Amino acid sequence: METDGRKSDLAVTLLSEAESVCYGVQGYSWPGTSQIFRTEADVMLVSGDWSAGRILPLENPRNLQAFLIQMFYSTAVRRGLLQLHGALAAPEGRGLLFLGPSGIGKTTQAELWNCHRGAVIVNGDLVFAQEIGTGFLGWGTPWHGSSAYCENIGVPLWAMIVLKQAEHNAIRRLEGFEKVAAVSGSVFYPRWLDGGMELCLYLLDRLLGRIPVYELSCRPDEEAVRLTEEAVFGEYKSR
Repeated sequence: METDGRKSDLAVTLLSEAESVCYGVQGYSWPGTSQIFRTEADVMLVSGDWSAGRILPLENPRNLQAFLIQMFYSTAVRRGLLQLHGALAAPEGRGLLFLGPSGIGKTTQAELWNCHRGAVIVNGDLVFAQEIGTGFLGWGTPWHGSSAYCENIGVPLWAMIVLKQAEHNAIRRLEGFEKVAAVSGSVFYPRWLDGGMELCLYLLDRLLGRIPVYELSCRPDEEAVRLTEEAVFGEYKSR
């Protein structure tokens, strides 16, 4: 660019079209090491290694949560934590992670375990799973969505329960590709993070190889609790 016969170092770059990454946040490519993320009118700038971020003054304070979760997960997944959309209940300190789409009844099933078995509800919406030795821990998080449950504890995961609404209660254990398909839709994939998808899929494979997965077709009643209890904990007692 020239002004008054003199060359200028001014350069203007038109960013590529944004890609949706998570929680309604959009990401933009940027030459160099920085990354730019936006949700509505709010913007976050992040260093290339995710060691630092800056959030511009917020138009909507509720967008702070989406940015903070994204920053936290970018660090957590590189430390072996997998983020899942689910409700975690812990009867006698043994974690049952209920999975499925929004509105399927994850929190309802956790509440049934709290009501009929005295289970602690660790979180009703967002859970981290971390490999520890030969098993996994389920961790509560500060983020609980529309659920009221938010405990800062970790419990050993005993099973993942994928929910289906039905007129009659029934439970069965899933194997092979069936359990992969059932659980993978509840995982948050860090597509914005370099190498994040590969690391996430590696952790998911480890999780599925160590924690049993069941499909629970159910009504919101105590019989669903009893069937799950017999299938999950009865199997462990028989070993």
